[in-house]
Amino acid sequence: MTVSDPMGRALELADRGRGQVSPNPLVGAVVVQDGRIVGEGHHARLGERHAEVVALEAAGSEARDGILYVTLEPCRHHGRTPPCTDAIVAAGVRRVVYAVSDPHPGAAGGAAALAAAGIDVEMADRDVTEEAVRQNAAFLWSEVAGRPFVVLKLGMTIDGKLAAGFGQRTAITGDEAWERVHRLRADADAVLVGRGTVSADDPRLTARTDELPRVPPVRVVLDSLASLAFDSALVGGASDAPVLVVTAGGAHPDRLAALESAGVEVATVPRAADGLLDPNAVLRRLYERGVRSVLVEGGARTADSFLAAGLVERFHQFVAPWFIGPDGVPAFIDAGAGDRDDWRLWDVERAGVDAHLVWERRSAFDRLLRTAGPGSDSRGSRG
Repeated sequence: MTVSDPMGRALELADRGRGQVSPNPLVGAVVVQDGRIVGEGHHARLGERHAEVVALEAAGSEARDGILYVTLEPCRHHGRTPPCTDAIVAAGVRRVVYAVSDPHPGAAGGAAALAAAGIDVEMADRDVTEEAVRQNAAFLWSEVAGRPFVVLKLGMTIDGKLAAGFGQRTAITGDEAWERVHRLRADADAVLVGRGTVSADDPRLTARTDELPRVPPVRVVLDSLASLAFDSALVGGASDAPVLVVTAGGAHPDRLAALESAGVEVATVPRAADGLLDPNAVLRRLYERGVRSVLVEGGARTADSFLAAGLVERFHQFVAPWFIGPDGVPAFIDAGAGDRDDWRLWDVERAGVDAHLVWERRSAFDRLLRTAGPGSDSRGSRG
């Protein structure tokens, strides 16, 4: 198969691993010989072969003197699988082009190891690197920042309202937007809401997609007094997917024991200065639990607490083409205006009748680009 954009093809392949490889990164690879793709692959599931190995095996003998395009710097350590650098050297590839440096500090760089073996190694163009950084932002951020990558999702009317009133369940967006939300859930390690959202909507917070995630996302409820109703959909479905209630430590011990008997996990974190649960402490607790990406779904106070603390890296805004009016619940309460210059619009498209806008925090993306992009200190290590 001839191809004019082999790295673009590798990025397409990498996306096939969404929901299946965390905490590993999304990786795609293609092997090119005389302008033809002779092998391709992606990291399909945690613990299975890495993309480079799959592509090289598909190419067979045609990999010799070929070019390997891969979306992440090849690893050179023994994790769940052998080093990809060994397979690349053994295959006789003459050149490797990679899009993003691996920031994991556990081993020396795979790029340097390949260069030492006599292979021509180079990083892709900056625009390709930017695309690859966005694709793997959750993996990269958890490595660089030492906390989960936070994605905020809010569905709102054109006048910026989340609901007709506090505590009222209000259908805002259409079917296509909800399909996308379920894909966002499937791509996250945890889905987080406040207690008010559970009271108003009684959500399941599960990822209902055609291809289910390898591990269901942890469903997290910020609930200072552990007042989650025992007849809620979350408690009733605690055996199907994990439910974690985060409290401030003032709940009655009998209530905590009852929740735990129902299969609900309970964690305690301190309050922040505004009296709400400290979002930094929440993220630390989730990171300790193995969570590397969090989808915050609301409501307004929960969203505001993460925004005001500077803890949101990406924001999916779904805007429905109708108005609620002045009595509706505003999407933003106290996040303030000082943060606006740190946001830039990354993508806009239609989601059925709704608009889907994707914003990224400028400072977070630029930090990742400095770490994993051109001129970074490449280090290869993943499991």
